[in-house]
Amino acid sequence: MVAAALFDDEGRVLIAERPAGKHMAGWWEFPGGKVAAGESDADALVRELREELGIESRAAAPLMSLSHEYPDRIVDLVLWRAEIVSGEPQSLDAQQLKWVHPRALGDERMLPADAPFIAALQTCILKKLSTTE
Repeated sequence: MVAAALFDDEGRVLIAERPAGKHMAGWWEFPGGKVAAGESDADALVRELREELGIESRAAAPLMSLSHEYPDRIVDLVLWRAEIVSGEPQSLDAQQLKWVHPRALGDERMLPADAPFIAALQTCILKKLSTTE
């Protein structure tokens, strides 16, 4: 699976609520989805963001990968820094969307698999802040 760290001009990252009927509905996550057979991670991310958010994007760079074990499944996930090429994110998959500052991600009901991603994003933000002060 692939997920996107999409940032707006204010440095906030986009998160999406898992819709009713999906595994762990009501939890928040970074947008993304499954990689189809024969598809690269980067291509899957661009496709998923088009299908879920109605945007054209570019998978800029993989930030981190992990494997997380839930009681009923194991998820292999790669978080990519992605850039919006055109369009504004909108809910096309019955999910709520919101922009959140990385420092506030811990206040959201994020999927347990995303916890290491949150920590990594917050560390990157802190490093950037300390180099600009």
